[in-house]
Amino acid sequence: MKLHNRTPDIENLLRIFRREVPSRPTLFELFLNGPLYERLAGRKAKPGDYFDDLLLKVEAFAAAGYDYASTQACQIGFPTGDRGHGKKTISLNEGFVITDEASFQAYAWPDPESYDYSLLEKIVPHLPGNMKLMIMGPGGVLENTIALVGYENLCFMLHDNEPLARAVFDAVGSRLLKYYEIAVQYDSVGFLMSNDDWGFNTQPFLSPEAMREYVFPWHKRFAEAAHRRGKPIALHSCGNLEQVMDDVIDDIGFDAKHSFEDVILPIEQVYDRYSDRIALFGGIDLDFIIRSDEEALVARCRGMLERAAGKGGYALGTGNSVPEYIPQEKYLSMIQVALKG
Repeated sequence: MKLHNRTPDIENLLRIFRREVPSRPTLFELFLNGPLYERLAGRKAKPGDYFDDLLLKVEAFAAAGYDYASTQACQIGFPTGDRGHGKKTISLNEGFVITDEASFQAYAWPDPESYDYSLLEKIVPHLPGNMKLMIMGPGGVLENTIALVGYENLCFMLHDNEPLARAVFDAVGSRLLKYYEIAVQYDSVGFLMSNDDWGFNTQPFLSPEAMREYVFPWHKRFAEAAHRRGKPIALHSCGNLEQVMDDVIDDIGFDAKHSFEDVILPIEQVYDRYSDRIALFGGIDLDFIIRSDEEALVARCRGMLERAAGKGGYALGTGNSVPEYIPQEKYLSMIQVALKG
């Protein structure tokens, strides 16, 4: 499904990371969804074929006009129990597997160096133009710690058994750091994404002081790992981060921020407030996309591109990702605003 005559060029996104104006309106998404990947690529996925899964994404992202494709570098993860009763939602308080020192020691912690990263080399001949990969993590430091311990349990553990809580944070963070350090070495990798949901609509999951003590130091190391290789890194985090945005920008050193909701702060206001300090990706609210008509959707997307036209530092996309419940025609209307620009 060819929607344009563009040739992928990662330099457009790198200019946005540098808060510059790209050569053309540029698109960004954390990820799309299975049926949409297949529609854009014009073929079916091959279930269970990890390399073909990446190849399908490369074909789909290129067909839709992106300058990169999104993927994990390998199949690493932090297994937990059942976190919910349905397929579309998860619980922050279910599925936990670490409750004490014994369960911490018994947990089968993954070894990042034991995984196969060869797809990052194998994909190179299949990358069109100057397309590169965006490497996501298997969740982030706080997200995985909450999954392993349980949110409410973690809050109690920080008070009742702080050494164990710290040990879990460090066990997760150190493994994610090694994962990113390995992945960023590959020439096919254009930039890193630290995907780690940090908060509710009103505040972070933990106090700013706790975030600075247990979570942010690992993210700062991720940023340092990317920057040592001359590559940028973005933060994807849902939630209200107003109390810690100075940390995100000035201390951790993220080059871009993704994930925005109108109920927290509309992307237009985010751009006016922060675009001189950090690049911004997406922000067209998912609820707005679903509820608005095509005219309103196109007008808002065009307005954001016009807002950033002279200043730069912005890529058009949704506020979070493109789940299956987003009508595909709405998504296509959104990206056409950039493709026609």
